[in-house]
Amino acid sequence: MHLTRVTLLNNEYPTLDNYPFSLDLFQKTSQITLNSAVTFFVGENGSGKSTLLEALAHRSGFHIWRGLKRTRVELNPYEDELYRFIRLEWADGMVPGSFFAADIFRNFAKNLDEWASMDPGMLKYFGGKSLMSQSHGQSLMSLFRARYKIKGLYLLDEPETALSPKSQLELLGLFQTMSRRGHAQFIVATHSPILLACPNADILNFNRLPLEPIEYEDTEYFKIYRDFLMDRSRFV
Repeated sequence: MHLTRVTLLNNEYPTLDNYPFSLDLFQKTSQITLNSAVTFFVGENGSGKSTLLEALAHRSGFHIWRGLKRTRVELNPYEDELYRFIRLEWADGMVPGSFFAADIFRNFAKNLDEWASMDPGMLKYFGGKSLMSQSHGQSLMSLFRARYKIKGLYLLDEPETALSPKSQLELLGLFQTMSRRGHAQFIVATHSPILLACPNADILNFNRLPLEPIEYEDTEYFKIYRDFLMDRSRFV
């Protein structure tokens, strides 16, 4: 365990009318205690899972790879400001780490190729070959296997997006192995019942406030997949 508590400074928000401060999650949650080396965020899209993960990344000093900024019809000056209003408590001081989201991974892979053109030896840290030359799923697993050997806090936003069920099982194994060693902590927003099955992980339910843990078998994802596999005729 590295990160032990997240405190949201609700009384200091600059507005309650604009995203992300307008979300119920951030108005009705004051603290989130982290008790496990693997914590999952579950809930419907728009519930605040990804927004909170990005704020944690900013507050922890992790770079988030972005593409080109697009012009917006309406500018929201508060969109990326949540991290200024959270406080983090660490077990033994801040640690390095990273933020992962499938939709921005391609930007990282392209940058890595450019760096490797000047220093090919860099690729040995990512499976020995260009991430751009592998399938999307293969390149993700190459990154995960290499990066999560290093002590740190790892934030992942829906990593299952480009992974087959078999690769999800491999990632689940990585969560178990690296967290057991005591040097890696994972916080993961996911819709995957495979990843959620990680033993001894905490699952925080963003669909109900105040935010509280939920058992694996009580998650909507488990129930939907179970019911579908037991009697798919009900759904098709």
